[in-house]
Amino acid sequence: MKRQKRDKLGRAHSNGYQAGLCGKAKEHCPYQNIEAKSQWLGGWREAVADRNMGLFR
Repeated sequence: MKRQKRDKLGRAHSNGYQAGLCGKAKEHCPYQNIEAKSQWLGGWREAVADRNMGLFR
């Protein structure tokens, strides 16, 4: 059970990272669950920081 929960949260983080790389706004987060939304936003923030540092274009 714990593995499934971790996988869902990891997927949310990855989806948020991809959204941040594509330049989507954080308001486009598709998750309603607090934990998943938090993970998505964390990934989104990482991607935005990476883009600002010039790691991706």
